[in-house]
Amino acid sequence: MKTLADIDFSNKKAVIRVDFNVPLNDEFQVTDTTRIEAAKPTIIEILEAGGSCILMSHLGRPKGRQEEFSLKHIVGTASDLLGVNVKFVDDCVGSAAEAAAAELEPGEILLLENLRYHPEETAGDEAFAKALASLGDVYVNDAFGTAHRAHASTAVIAQFFPDHKCFGHLLAKEIASVDKVLNNSEKPVTAILGGAKVSSKITIIENILDKVDHLIIGGGMTFTFIKAQGGSIGDSLVEDDKMELALDILKQAEAKGVQVHLPTDVLAADGFANDANTQVCPINEIPDNWMGLDAGPDTREAFAKVVSQSKTILWNGPVGVFEMESFANGTISLGEAIVAATQNGAFSLVGGGDSVAAAKQFGLAEGMSYVSTGGGAMLEMLEGKTLPGVAAILD
Repeated sequence: MKTLADIDFSNKKAVIRVDFNVPLNDEFQVTDTTRIEAAKPTIIEILEAGGSCILMSHLGRPKGRQEEFSLKHIVGTASDLLGVNVKFVDDCVGSAAEAAAAELEPGEILLLENLRYHPEETAGDEAFAKALASLGDVYVNDAFGTAHRAHASTAVIAQFFPDHKCFGHLLAKEIASVDKVLNNSEKPVTAILGGAKVSSKITIIENILDKVDHLIIGGGMTFTFIKAQGGSIGDSLVEDDKMELALDILKQAEAKGVQVHLPTDVLAADGFANDANTQVCPINEIPDNWMGLDAGPDTREAFAKVVSQSKTILWNGPVGVFEMESFANGTISLGEAIVAATQNGAFSLVGGGDSVAAAKQFGLAEGMSYVSTGGGAMLEMLEGKTLPGVAAILD
């Protein structure tokens, strides 16, 4: 795996694919700087090695050149966070971009305009990728969040740098973290899968069953399993067409010696609202017109016990509707158990948008071994897929 350490950046211009797809408010101010901060170690190392950095990223899903999706809005924030004045050019290819790149001196940073202003980016157009490649001497991919897309700047561009391409620190760390869980883990290994639907997690479950000792299932997807086993789930979320699949997963797990832990009790509500009436009941005895919205106290205790005995932990998906305060305790309790296990020497990897959001919201992220920055990309790696942006560097 080629990393920054394998390349001499002295007097070289590094074209770096970063993921600066950050949220902006109505005044176009950056409201979450995590992704910019995540790219900082790679950028600073290249500058300190005597190179310059040409940063390329997308922002949102613009239809043509839409002002609200211009990367010029983040220049000030990026300059402050990186500690270097970031130059900006209002295109990513063409004469203006070429001139700005040509003038760049060692130690300087240039941010190109939104890649997705050009439809050729998402189409994986080779001529567009070649135009981007012409701006620099070295290609660095440090955008894990887009590594699962075969776009011009993430996969196609790499062919124009046969001997001068590598992973940035962030992408290398993401790959190593998933690899540690899937292929180099210390046992016992526990995977916690939550979220709404079995259908969205089925490929992950099938891929990890050979690699884990414990599988904790929580969140909305639980009710498909419970109903399939004959339980009464009231108005809880369910995928009726996936009940057979749920039973098949339980059979596969049993055959492979994997212990599956389903919730035993639930905090049910008479409406999908923070101020709804609530009651704790057995998960297979939810009354009509009530719905399960969070893990119950017995379940929280049981899940925490499994986590406390684990040496490797993968967490993907919350175990309740944590966005509502009344139904956040199950997810908080699980997160706290993971932090405690991590302090006791376990390796914990948190990935997937909702679990990452929960870990940050409740101040738990700092206590985890690694918090992934790429939702879709991490899911595809867990499913056993090779990501185009990763394959392009390894090729």
